[in-house]
Amino acid sequence: MKRPVCYFCHQMTRSLIAALAALLLAACGAGSDGADHSEWLRVLHSKKAAISPSATAREKQIYADTLAAFVQKHPTHSRAREVYEHIQLDFARELASLGRYQDAIRFYRSILAHDPQDAAALSGLRDAVEHLAVSRQKLLALEKGMSQHDVAKILGKPIPGWKVRTERRDSVIESWYYRTSDGRVAGVYFRDGELFAAEENSQARLTPLSGGVAQ
Repeated sequence: MKRPVCYFCHQMTRSLIAALAALLLAACGAGSDGADHSEWLRVLHSKKAAISPSATAREKQIYADTLAAFVQKHPTHSRAREVYEHIQLDFARELASLGRYQDAIRFYRSILAHDPQDAAALSGLRDAVEHLAVSRQKLLALEKGMSQHDVAKILGKPIPGWKVRTERRDSVIESWYYRTSDGRVAGVYFRDGELFAAEENSQARLTPLSGGVAQ
């Protein structure tokens, strides 16, 4: 199975580390399913550094690589497979929350390659695909005065590098850009954290918004 690159990165949140710790503790009592016991112990040993609050990206990567290699060598080891897929699922969600939808999709598809009926992976995949591009209908659902959180609930977060922040003397303007379903680039604009304008493309403005649903 082809693994997505960079299983853990410096953007991993504390909640994801906590989930990883819980899964690894559960794994300690697992049977080997015929796998070499010493190999499995080495995998578990590498978790100590990976779940530490001060863990480095390298230590997390070492654990991810060790676990992935073990699963590839022993694909019928049920506990290793369970831990591995839970880690993939948590990391896919983390990537999606950062706007890295393409990377999240790779993880979801990796899980589904082994278990095509995994409900959480299917749901996550649908959501990530939906956020790859925004529709005109979603843009028209925006309202003047929405917070960035409100907009992200409708459109998702922009992919990394698709935000521009401009500090002015009297305000801070932040621009978020999205691919649209028809291949254009839409922009939404915030003044001091509140939505004040949006455009479907550089020629056809949907706003400035007048208070209700955008026209």
